[in-house]
Amino acid sequence: MAEPRHAIGVTHAGSLPRTDQLMAANGVREFAADGLTLLRTPAFDSLLSHAVTDVVARQIDTGVSIVGDGEFGKASADSTDFGPWWSYSFQRFAGLAVRPVNAWNKPELESRPGEVRLTSFRERRDRKAFPQFYAELNTGPIARNAPSVVGRLTYVGHDQVAVDIANLRSALTASAASEGFLTSIAPGVAARLVNDYYASEEEHLWAWAEALREEYVAIIDAGLVLQIDDPSMAENWDAITPEPSVGDYLAYTRQRVDALNWALRDLPAERIRFHLCWGSWHGPHTTDLEFRHIVKLMLEVNAGAYSFEAGNARHEHEWRIWDEVRLPDDKTILPGVVSHATNVVEHPDLIAERLLRFADLVGAERVAASTDCGLGGRIHPEIAWAKLGALVTGAARASGSR
Repeated sequence: MAEPRHAIGVTHAGSLPRTDQLMAANGVREFAADGLTLLRTPAFDSLLSHAVTDVVARQIDTGVSIVGDGEFGKASADSTDFGPWWSYSFQRFAGLAVRPVNAWNKPELESRPGEVRLTSFRERRDRKAFPQFYAELNTGPIARNAPSVVGRLTYVGHDQVAVDIANLRSALTASAASEGFLTSIAPGVAARLVNDYYASEEEHLWAWAEALREEYVAIIDAGLVLQIDDPSMAENWDAITPEPSVGDYLAYTRQRVDALNWALRDLPAERIRFHLCWGSWHGPHTTDLEFRHIVKLMLEVNAGAYSFEAGNARHEHEWRIWDEVRLPDDKTILPGVVSHATNVVEHPDLIAERLLRFADLVGAERVAASTDCGLGGRIHPEIAWAKLGALVTGAARASGSR
């Protein structure tokens, strides 16, 4: 009988479906006098704590070995004035104000040869290629306003991240789980906000790195794993008109990697994981940048593990790049082998096959099974949990194969 493979762990990309009760409670939360900051109450804090405990227990019961809080602490009021991420940003950073979304859609944002400038989400090239589809796509209320940087950026989310940490640590203890992670955004993501304060975009970027470092340090110091969420590394490509050269794009993106690594300075790489994706919206994604162009840049991030999309129809074939790109000996990969982009629940045998592709190239001991992107809000909760169950079964089958 063939020897069993190294046991492949199971994790996910962060966001998990919120309960109806938690969503309802978020929907009725009140704002502070500034009209931007959501108020906390003892009743809401208790509800959130119990929700995190429950979602961690359910992950453990399902068989997930590296668990998270589902990003429940980042839930925000559902508002037609500004979307959920905008609400979250005002809880954690000072120096922001609301401005109309149409202020982002400036003609001068179109890049000239040799430069890289981002358009707004509505001006992405994928949206321009499929205008009727995107016009008919039901994505919920369109945000009328969004935050803009109008003053010195500072981190004011100490109480918020402390709540996230306390809730996850309590849930880990209650479920006897050994390892948990919390997510935080990368400077390159945050710096996509409109800059109306700093003298240059470079200064703006590094100000975000300085502010975000406080959250990174808090999570690491609490004994948790820090996951850096950075869809911008891949996703920005689609938000540049006209399409830039790969060289210009990599130079632009390397600045953002440098800022992130500075924010992560002196923090232990083995306690950090990095997640990139090509955007979680359910669209054609025909203008996605090929992974081969950015994989080496991804590996320059000071992290011990790297999470990326590998299960959806646009990127599954890219597993082959690991036959050409050497994964450093002290690094692991967390390929997404179930997708947030389809309601079809992947068969465990397919999941095992996908994992074995990576295991055969880099070693099973350096692979953990994950999801393409967060499942919360992207697919029905029943399907999300079915996918996690299939992920666990598929990882077990891969672990017992040769």
